[in-house]
Amino acid sequence: MDLKDQLKNLFPDHTPEPSDTSNTEDHGIWMQDDPIICKYEKRKGKPITILEGYTGASEDFKLLAKDIKTTLSVGGSFKDDKIIIQGDYRDKIMQMLINKGFKVKRVGG
Repeated sequence: MDLKDQLKNLFPDHTPEPSDTSNTEDHGIWMQDDPIICKYEKRKGKPITILEGYTGASEDFKLLAKDIKTTLSVGGSFKDDKIIIQGDYRDKIMQMLINKGFKVKRVGG
């Protein structure tokens, strides 16, 4: 007997309400109206791509970072509300974010 069955036994007259997912994707990531900034830098002579400007929960941004890193098979990190990806993958990352429904703004060349 799982939790749902136990709750039905305790509250037989209750009908669950449909949840409001107007600003969420099917993965549960909050979609924002402002664009995510995608910029390119070189640190210690090596190229990196930085994503910043996400206004949702940091856990959602961490999930997005993990998804980007696994899709592109690259390294990266999440620090100070920024996603740092090793290498210049601006075009691929921007296309991924657009496909997910985000607005993206390219900065720096």
